[in-house]
Amino acid sequence: MPPIPTLVTPRLNLRAMRFEDWPAYRQLMASERARFMGGPFSDTLAWGMFCSDHAQWDLLGCGALMIDDQTTGACIGQVGINAGPLFPEWELGWFIYPEFEGRGYALEAAEALLHWAKEVRRLPSLVSYVDPENQRSATLAMRLGAVLDRTAARPAPGDLVYRHYPAMPV
Repeated sequence: MPPIPTLVTPRLNLRAMRFEDWPAYRQLMASERARFMGGPFSDTLAWGMFCSDHAQWDLLGCGALMIDDQTTGACIGQVGINAGPLFPEWELGWFIYPEFEGRGYALEAAEALLHWAKEVRRLPSLVSYVDPENQRSATLAMRLGAVLDRTAARPAPGDLVYRHYPAMPV
């Protein structure tokens, strides 16, 4: 598998996960904010997710990257490509820690990873699974150019599936 990439945007560094990222990740996954991802999660389940986010790089050539603010060095969230037996297709996902929301970081990070997935990793297709109550993520998927695909397989029956590419036939 190719090495875990480091991606740089005008404001952000997207980098491999480190153990030091666990406390903030754990806190988010234990909170009510994790409801759109099937949470809140126990420490045991959150740890399994954290390890899976990293292990997918070795197993599948994709996974999660932590998002650091270039100016402060603060870790502000995560963007990732999920795959494997729990995901019907390659999935682009993201989260931003609450204190960093509303600044366009998720869009900037997701655009960078979307470009990498298509141009470098050459994934044949990419979707985002979004809880129908998560309007902010649905809006972000559409800002990224994704189109609602009502016929796509989904990991949870109620999820909306936004297809980033290739363009759906009309």
